[in-house]
Amino acid sequence: RESQKTAEQKAQDKSTCEQYVQNGLKRDVTVQFLYERLLKLGCRPPDDLIRCVDCGTKPVAGGFGVVEEIDVSNTADSSRNANGNYTSSSCAQTQQEINTLIAKQNDGTATLKLLPDIFLCQQNIQNETHARESMAHELIHAIDMCRTKMDPINNCIHMACTEIRAENLAGECHWLRELQRGRMGTNFVGHGAECVKRRAIRSVKANPNCAEKAADYVDAAFDRCFKDTFPFDRHPNLR
Repeated sequence: RESQKTAEQKAQDKSTCEQYVQNGLKRDVTVQFLYERLLKLGCRPPDDLIRCVDCGTKPVAGGFGVVEEIDVSNTADSSRNANGNYTSSSCAQTQQEINTLIAKQNDGTATLKLLPDIFLCQQNIQNETHARESMAHELIHAIDMCRTKMDPINNCIHMACTEIRAENLAGECHWLRELQRGRMGTNFVGHGAECVKRRAIRSVKANPNCAEKAADYVDAAFDRCFKDTFPFDRHPNLR
């Protein structure tokens, strides 16, 4: 149980996760390709773009983006300090914190923007393959944010589209992964699309602005975004 882990065990989780990140950046062709394409698009990420953090009991492998509050009175604290670095090694933001920020935007007391940031939840990364798939997933979000005027906080179709693309292209819906999750059954035909849709809906539900109609947003964006393999010339699983 996470609450019972010692400081030594947590330190080991972080060290293992950070080694996975370095191995991915140095050895994994998909991670390297996505990172290099991000640079070619003109978006130079910060040195600490991909971080391993303690996500507590949050049951996710990682995430993209930190919601920064821009208070209309210029009194709010930023998610980053004056040097542009995050002030905590814990999970970027809790769902409650995100909900609070979105509520402040909705009532007109603040505006929000999404800062580029990739975090892996060090205690939830199962192995090196899992880490690399998670990195690829989040790098696809970074590429989408770089190449478009994506506003996933306020535009639920934008969020649905980037989640569909990331789930589809990162390898997380490969039939072997679905088999390991016990979700394949006998339905081998179309399993990939079903997996992508299921996981994208789950991700979109995390945005309070989109939660109520998450399935509708994913359905609306699905056909176009499922076919969009950028920056790959074809689906990476078909190479």
